[in-house]
Amino acid sequence: MTFVFIILSIFLLLVLAIRKAHRNTYEAVLHKVQVGSLDGGNRAIRILQLSDLHLEKLSISPDDVYEKLKGERIDLIALTGDFLDREESIVKLGTYLTALKQLNPTYGMYAVFGNHDYVLQGESFERLKATLEAHGCVVLQNETKTITVNGHTVNIIGIDDFYTGRSDIEKAYAGVKDGLNLVLTHDPDIVPHMKDYHFDYLLSGHFHGGQIHWPKPYHLAKMSKTLTERDMIKGYHEWDGKPFYINEGLGQTGVNIRVGSKPEMTLHLLALSSQKEAAKAV
Repeated sequence: MTFVFIILSIFLLLVLAIRKAHRNTYEAVLHKVQVGSLDGGNRAIRILQLSDLHLEKLSISPDDVYEKLKGERIDLIALTGDFLDREESIVKLGTYLTALKQLNPTYGMYAVFGNHDYVLQGESFERLKATLEAHGCVVLQNETKTITVNGHTVNIIGIDDFYTGRSDIEKAYAGVKDGLNLVLTHDPDIVPHMKDYHFDYLLSGHFHGGQIHWPKPYHLAKMSKTLTERDMIKGYHEWDGKPFYINEGLGQTGVNIRVGSKPEMTLHLLALSSQKEAAKAV
């Protein structure tokens, strides 16, 4: 009888733990990060970053996204890859893009692709890209789009997915002008390979904050070595003095649970004076 009671107790605890881990996937957190000094009247650009929607296992609804963010002033929306890996999910993507567009970002939406997006091929992949563009999203595949914000030149540099070998840093930087360099890419493991390329801030995702981060982030076992050896799993970091951010993602892969990590939306307040300009001022 005692043995049966122990087994039933363990089973009950396991069920409760799984339910809590699944519930975590509904509890999106809005993180706010300031990068660079705003002293002396320096202006900033407010960037909303969403990453790793993984629409097949996404608990957050489009309405949830809008309600969470509708009170925020947003200058630019950055989507850093892994939207989906099934063609039938493309229709669902449109509902999220519609919600994001209703936030009225001053300088629009920009997107790069991740490894899961490239599961789609041929016409299916082109349909994904066309859906993003039809909702006003600028898609960057190793290319740069330059905008002017309050008199400051901002280069939005989109580097294609490093994990699947599609990154071409040189090509992405080919159109870069003097100004602030904002890099959008999916896999942060590219950062150590960018020694000769200046950026003021880099936004990435891919790691899900480990997703099941107990007792260690299992999700990273086959995804990264260089960064995780330095415990660069999520949040703000620097490499050779250059700042970058690893977003925990909004959706999940594998099983739809999270332990030690929650879905993330991030609002980055980035000072418009670049590192180079700051150096000149000093």
